[in-house]
Amino acid sequence: MFEFPRFAVHDPRHANELVRSNPFALVVSGRDGVPAATHAPVLPEGHVEGSFAGTTLLGHMARVNPHWRQWEGDATNVLVVFSGPHGYVSPSMHGAAEPSVPTWNYGAVHLTGRLELILGEEEVLDVVERTVQAMETPRTPKWEPGAASRDVFRKIVGGVVAFRVHVRDEAKLFKVSQDAGDRTRGRIRDAFAGPEGNAGLARLMDEVDPRGES
Repeated sequence: MFEFPRFAVHDPRHANELVRSNPFALVVSGRDGVPAATHAPVLPEGHVEGSFAGTTLLGHMARVNPHWRQWEGDATNVLVVFSGPHGYVSPSMHGAAEPSVPTWNYGAVHLTGRLELILGEEEVLDVVERTVQAMETPRTPKWEPGAASRDVFRKIVGGVVAFRVHVRDEAKLFKVSQDAGDRTRGRIRDAFAGPEGNAGLARLMDEVDPRGES
């Protein structure tokens, strides 16, 4: 992903929060010149404070999906794409005079690295249970799988393949109207915060404040 310099952010918490808040990622790899992509839950393995480079991710997908067969044998490089809030920015949102052009605001994090397959039943079950725990922890009420649910997990886990990604590189882009003046940016943010807007994108604009980035 090309990182436009004018939309660069230097605080790692923005990328960390986007990845943790948007764990349904796109896992991309290729073999013999043919790309393949799968949407799958992918989570950081452990706490991340700085860059994701040097950390690991955990994910899983259905065994019937042939994509994972690309990852057997030799080491495989993969791209994991995390997409955050995004939205169309109309000139009507900020009252721009003619001539004017629309654009798009968004947040995205791309992580690349080496994928390691996890095929052992107990290890795959651990990835699935850790995924459930991560997703349930912030919820109210929080669901805790009981003994009966864990028995079901064990019965179906044979149909699941898990994987670990050893992250090598991180690319991130937060395009949230940093190139607009404060007044115009405020109008765009308020439009997204409105009843027919995009509350998630409005929050992202609040969090990634260009005045706080160097």
